[in-house]
Amino acid sequence: METFDIWPLYAESVRTALGFFWKAGWAFVLGYAVSAMIQAFVPKARLTRYMGDPGVRSVSLATVFGAASSSCSFAALAAARSLVLKGAHFVAAVAFMFASTNLVIELGILILIFLGWQFLAAEIVGGLVLIAISTLLIRLTYPKAWLNAARDRVERQAEVEEGDFDWRERIRSRQGWEIVGARFVMDWQMVWKEILIGFTVAGFVAVLVPAQWWSALFLVDAAETLPGWLVRLENAALAPFVAAATFIGSMGNIPLATVLNANGVLFAGIMGFIYSDLMVPPLVAINAKYYGWRVALYIAGIMYLSIVATALILDGLFTVLDIVPETGRRVSEVVQFRIDYTFWLNLAFIVVAAVLMWLWRRHSARHGAMHHEMEGDGPLKTGAAYIAAVVVLGGVGAITFAGSASGGV
Repeated sequence: METFDIWPLYAESVRTALGFFWKAGWAFVLGYAVSAMIQAFVPKARLTRYMGDPGVRSVSLATVFGAASSSCSFAALAAARSLVLKGAHFVAAVAFMFASTNLVIELGILILIFLGWQFLAAEIVGGLVLIAISTLLIRLTYPKAWLNAARDRVERQAEVEEGDFDWRERIRSRQGWEIVGARFVMDWQMVWKEILIGFTVAGFVAVLVPAQWWSALFLVDAAETLPGWLVRLENAALAPFVAAATFIGSMGNIPLATVLNANGVLFAGIMGFIYSDLMVPPLVAINAKYYGWRVALYIAGIMYLSIVATALILDGLFTVLDIVPETGRRVSEVVQFRIDYTFWLNLAFIVVAAVLMWLWRRHSARHGAMHHEMEGDGPLKTGAAYIAAVVVLGGVGAITFAGSASGGV
């Protein structure tokens, strides 16, 4: 009898994962379409000329540059290295990494859909606070000899970057919109594995991990016996380690953050979890490849302290403003399949995606196919993505089996 009990759990896990995909589909297309247009029509070469110092202008430009870039965590590290190669200060490079994974439009839309407007407001405000704190920490602790050695390390590499251009001329041209299509497809080539793995894991975690486990880990049940400040500190300090254990980047983190929210994890813990996408071991290892382990661990330490401080500051600010979001929104409420705005938006943005892919095909025919290989896209990540695909496809059969079994009772 117990052998067959696994099928309903398997079916419900896959149904939840598919619900996450369904709810977020149109948001992904919209976000990456806007990102593609920004990448195609904003001449970023003009911005990078002014990032060579740790000043306010340099950090501000890095923040704008990051917010206009793809939210893929692996792409963020590669682009930050490119900035360092061009002479950007490490303060600006870290600001860029935080902005490109926390202030991009597609991530904001996902947070709004899954978690609500308070979390979106916190993500935006907190992203800026995060950059300010990390900037201050680096300026206070700047290990000049380490970072000079790291710069020498990356300057041995060479990259070909797109030069300057007239955005007005490009936006009026067919070739300019073909570049938009190419950027859109390239972004999807970078993030599809991360999204597939993250959403699949989130579906299974939501169903299979008992609420008691989360309660014990984040002291949910102890909130009435321990000082509130201590529980908030524990949540904020622990969340980056939980995020690191998932091995999932920014876009895949949001469904898991929804699971944490549904299980009573405090606001500070959820925000700490969302901000920690750059703390996962594969990303730290990539920074070690770029700059050496000493600098990679230094950057990770700066990020950890900045994340914890930002989560606590946000918690205090939102408490004063009395807009701390309530926890406990059930995952089942988020992942419902029904004919509503999500259905119509998904249909509309399927058309948008088809048009952009047609533009990409025209661009490929003119310039040759382009595939952007990212650091971290090794056999382990690729294998995990294909396993997730098989699990989800197999789950469709499990859903059918579970439905038939329940119908026969």
